[in-house]
Amino acid sequence: MYKILVRPLLFLLDAEKAHYFTFSLVRFLTKIGFSGLFRTLYQIEDKRLEREVFGLKFKNPVGLAAGFDKDAKLYNELSNFGFGFVEIGTLTPKAQEGNPKKRLFRLISDQAIINRMGFNNQGVFDAIERLKKDHKVLIGGNIGKNKVTPNDQAIKDYLICFEALFPHVDYFAINVSSPNTPGLRELQDKEPLMALLKELKRQNVKYALANDTKEKPILLKIAPDLTESQLIDIIDIVKGTKIDGVIATNTTIERKNLKADMVFTEEQGGLSGKPLMQKSTQVIKFLAEKSGKAFPIIGVGGIHSAEDALEKLAAGADLVQLYTGFVYQGPALVKKINKAILKKTK
Repeated sequence: MYKILVRPLLFLLDAEKAHYFTFSLVRFLTKIGFSGLFRTLYQIEDKRLEREVFGLKFKNPVGLAAGFDKDAKLYNELSNFGFGFVEIGTLTPKAQEGNPKKRLFRLISDQAIINRMGFNNQGVFDAIERLKKDHKVLIGGNIGKNKVTPNDQAIKDYLICFEALFPHVDYFAINVSSPNTPGLRELQDKEPLMALLKELKRQNVKYALANDTKEKPILLKIAPDLTESQLIDIIDIVKGTKIDGVIATNTTIERKNLKADMVFTEEQGGLSGKPLMQKSTQVIKFLAEKSGKAFPIIGVGGIHSAEDALEKLAAGADLVQLYTGFVYQGPALVKKINKAILKKTK
């Protein structure tokens, strides 16, 4: 039904307007009692799907990637579509509008999206007000820096978000890999990244003691455009800082072999969707093999079918996340992936 009826109607709208319309529709349908129907249609409850990763128990390994529910407005409603976890954000200390519109583009012939949103969000403290309600699903908090914050002061922004979100999320994703905030990817260089992650680890211990609770898992979200030597650096950094894992990968700035009109393919921003599938899987495989599977990996990028998800898992991912595939294939994709995983475990 999604592909035949819902998607064609949504794709008549501007991409960003369609996103907000979808949010309003899901919220409305949930309020008038459709939650049970969504759960019946899309959720699979089976102990064989459960995964224990970085100390957390996931009811299934399929999550919603950051960027979809930036401001933590719909995480419980979205969990009804069968996700095992939802990652909110990217959140920054202060609210910011992001880049000028138009900033979100569908490449339909490639089943892809280009975005240059620029960390548009209402700020971490606004999101916390909604995160105070009960969670039906595990929540990841994806954090970044404000656009106006220079890189030499970026640690302060990450620490503000980390401290504020600590009581409200189950794990943290440290975003230094978005191509849409000027200079952000420079924080992936070894020296600044080591400094950032070491300070977050120190604060993690401090906040855990202060709140009489466990430390929260910290994951690093990386770009798919890193060289092999840079990926080796990432492995060294993860081991050296003892953070809990890696999310591979963010969007790419590469534009190879696209079918869509150049009017769209030349738009600035990060490319997601099917063209990213093999590239992100190669990064996962490289990290898993070269590290000796020393840390967990969440695989994200180009998953548009159950087979794509299984390929990510076979390459070394412990969990997977959807975004663009969810837009193009609809919520049935979550159920298809979980069914395929169950089929393989028989």
